Amino acid sequence: MLKTKIYDIVHKDEKHDFASRIYDLWMLVCILVSIVPLMFADTRPIFRITEIITVAAFIVDYAARWYTSPVQLKKGWTSYAIYPFTPMAIVDLLSILPGLNLLGNTFKLLRLTRLLKIVRVLKIFRYSSRIEMFVRVLYKERKVLLSVLMLALFYIFLTALVMFNAEPHIDPATGRETFRSFFDALYWATVTLTTVGYGDLCPVTDIGRIVSMLSSLFGVAIIALPSGVITASYLEELRELRKEKRQQE
Repeated sequence: MLKTKIYDIVHKDEKHDFASRIYDLWMLVCILVSIVPLMFADTRPIFRITEIITVAAFIVDYAARWYTSPVQLKKGWTSYAIYPFTPMAIVDLLSILPGLNLLGNTFKLLRLTRLLKIVRVLKIFRYSSRIEMFVRVLYKERKVLLSVLMLALFYIFLTALVMFNAEPHIDPATGRETFRSFFDALYWATVTLTTVGYGDLCPVTDIGRIVSMLSSLFGVAIIALPSGVITASYLEELRELRKEKRQQE
């Protein structure tokens, strides 16, 4: 009975369960606070205090999930041996180890993966139905979106290949290195296709400039196509949802 109650608080996030909502909000605060030190180059005394508090919360969370693993996995006592090797259990453990100084500071970046738990917290709010609707739209239009993605990847590869072979690796006018490797060409093709263009790499030949102009124009079409598909499908889902509500009323 106690194990089931702890499981309901730790795992479930239903609106009528006040304890579960408080627990989810508390863990969200701990996750956000734990990554604040990563935004600063220097260390401060307050960061050590927050590190102790958040790591303690992560340890309790990990222990509670491990304790209630038979309820989740439904495999009896074997669940205790299986749970530590589940994907999220490994993520939880990796988020604890840096705080215990068992790993280097570089590994603290792995704690960012715990932000995936925000998905659980988002279900508490009334906007959860809109999030679920958006996921349904993406799944419904997955074939079209995948086709657009494949088209974009093919065009990026093609333009990168043309640019890498057409452009000199060193600008004759300035002596500055341009496309040193094929990865540089892929990087340039990607940022140009998305109409961003950072200006750190730019073509110096006429062929390269023509390809750059075509890539910018083609990028507008690539971005507009999935946006239109998602918008149309989202509006359709919204109309169906409103129709179901009218029928229920």
